[in-house]
Amino acid sequence: MARARLRRDHFIDLRPLRTPAFARMWAGSTLAGLGSQLTTVAVMLQVYEITHDSFAVAMIAFAGLVPMIVAGLYGGTLADAFDRRVVALAAASVTFGSTALLAALTWAHLETVWWLYAISVVNAAASSIVMAARAAIVPRLIPRDQLPAASALQGISYGLMVMAGPALAGVLVAFAGYAWTYTVDVILMTSLFLGLWTLPSVRPEGELIRPGLKSLADGWAFLKKASNIRLQYILDITAMTFGQPLALFPAVGAVLLGGGPITTGVLTAAVAIGAFLSSLFSGPIGRVRHHGVGIERAIQVYGLSILAFGLVLAAGALGWFAPADVGPDSPNVVLIAVAVLFLAVSGAADNVSAIYRSTMMQAAVPDSIRGRLQGIFIVVVAGGPRIGALYAGTLATLTALWFPPVLGGIVIVALVGVLVRMNPRFRAYDAEHPEP
Repeated sequence: MARARLRRDHFIDLRPLRTPAFARMWAGSTLAGLGSQLTTVAVMLQVYEITHDSFAVAMIAFAGLVPMIVAGLYGGTLADAFDRRVVALAAASVTFGSTALLAALTWAHLETVWWLYAISVVNAAASSIVMAARAAIVPRLIPRDQLPAASALQGISYGLMVMAGPALAGVLVAFAGYAWTYTVDVILMTSLFLGLWTLPSVRPEGELIRPGLKSLADGWAFLKKASNIRLQYILDITAMTFGQPLALFPAVGAVLLGGGPITTGVLTAAVAIGAFLSSLFSGPIGRVRHHGVGIERAIQVYGLSILAFGLVLAAGALGWFAPADVGPDSPNVVLIAVAVLFLAVSGAADNVSAIYRSTMMQAAVPDSIRGRLQGIFIVVVAGGPRIGALYAGTLATLTALWFPPVLGGIVIVALVGVLVRMNPRFRAYDAEHPEP
């Protein structure tokens, strides 16, 4: 009996799903996120097909960085000024419309690189507002002691989205084409509206603020005093800037390890497999009180796994285990399998870090300012990978595909260790007594 209880305790805590409003929002976000992954991977593949340039692929993410930052920050002020449900629905409508336009252009054979860039920018900006408002809603739907479980469920959601999405995108693009891939995203996105529409009204607690520069400045002033929240932002930016190899995957599949779009999808899905498994067995994670230490160790494991992935690419460049003619129809199966393993470890480590970071954000920040801090948080979470895409794409263009993850992994491990040891208050963070 005790052994069975111990096994159950190792699995994810599903209590948040007993709250119908949270369950509907979680399910709708998961299905819509799956469709979003289809479009993200398809746009990357289409740009690479047109340009044959990893830097052009990297620029998709970087082009949306400034609009996403502006939208995320302003969206956070909107979430602290108005009904958060209404803010999320309005931003979701913009994302739906831009994706429908992309599908229509592709069916009409009118898509260009610039259209792909423009629509990606709009989607990035609108999605950051949806995420900021939705994250600020969660602590109002469930008790505080269930926040780690809710964050772990987000890891399950992310795992399902990215595990199935990129692999499905690779298959759809290869066998049905880009237009069908974008159309499937439009259909799946309707579930997001159902999840948000059925929520109760979620107006901010306390005195309502007027959205604008002054309220944003108040958010930054709070962050200046909140050393624990501030450091977790810095640590995440460090990990994502130097350890985000996603922009390299199309070239890895096309010219280095072979397998073409299917390899691109498999490598991306590997990250999600790790996130999914770490959430599935997240029971012990929710019982850890020192979240600062957990973040530090998880990010350092992430850096080591990215370093190992880079070494696998270096082995591919040397021709290890390669068939006679590496290409879309001749994949280097051995090295692809090893790369999948290390990317899965990176996904698991990043997800553990995300669970602790999200829980710290939602538990330690007051509701009256939570929208603005979530806006900044979303900018960090979504902006870091875009800077990382520019870093990886630029450095790979100047050197070799394997060099950015090798260098980045070393930088992450060293820099995170130094930053945390310079901030003992972060290492002492206690989830039982959350302090920002």
